[in-house]
Amino acid sequence: MTDFTGQTILVTGGGTGIGRATCLLFAKHGANVVVNYSRSQDDAEKTAADVRELGSKAIAIKANVADDEAVKSMVQQTVAEFGRLDILVNNAGTTHIVPYLELDDLSEDKWDDILNVNVKGTFFCSRAAIAEMKKAGSGHIVNVTSIAGTTGRGSSIAYAASKAALNNMTKAMALSQAPDIRVNAVAPGVVMTRWVAGWEHYTDAHKEETPMKRLAQPEDVAKAIYALACNDFITGEIMTVDGGRLLNV
Repeated sequence: MTDFTGQTILVTGGGTGIGRATCLLFAKHGANVVVNYSRSQDDAEKTAADVRELGSKAIAIKANVADDEAVKSMVQQTVAEFGRLDILVNNAGTTHIVPYLELDDLSEDKWDDILNVNVKGTFFCSRAAIAEMKKAGSGHIVNVTSIAGTTGRGSSIAYAASKAALNNMTKAMALSQAPDIRVNAVAPGVVMTRWVAGWEHYTDAHKEETPMKRLAQPEDVAKAIYALACNDFITGEIMTVDGGRLLNV
């Protein structure tokens, strides 16, 4: 177990699902926590309050990760509040559910929405965080991607493409930022969050195709993020967290 007391973690999309589980896990190990949100203010404030109940410091900051200036301001607020930024978890993401055969339904607006958040947003947040991490001489970034980036199977072609881009970005940034800053990723399969609420026909089928015979909970992914943060000799890694689902693809 690694003690992160005195260190600061910024989690984008930190109010719900994987982001919330990550905030709480790192809080249990002493980290100061910044909970980023775009729309889910109540959830973000609740997560920040729960972090404080665990004995760690926390604030919630609103910022659309696709807005470069908003991202820069968020990182500045983080450093102003806690004096440092040690870990960034790029968890914020979005999608549009578009059947793969319905090519005309995957409009340019949907492409832009997905790529702006999932790809450009990750880059904007990483760039802003790296500027601060370099001042301290160290840092760690973890991107939350998806097995869709490997399999090509997901909620839409654009979503799968965005996660493939994120896998590639993880490796490119790991190469460019070593040795001081590590960049890794976790690639979950289906995770039981509000994203899949009402899609039992899909989640049940995915569960049956998973060797572990269950789907991931947010805490499973948070533990993988924590494990990467604990090992300072891992960079450029894309850790699959899917219960063995890729074995059956």
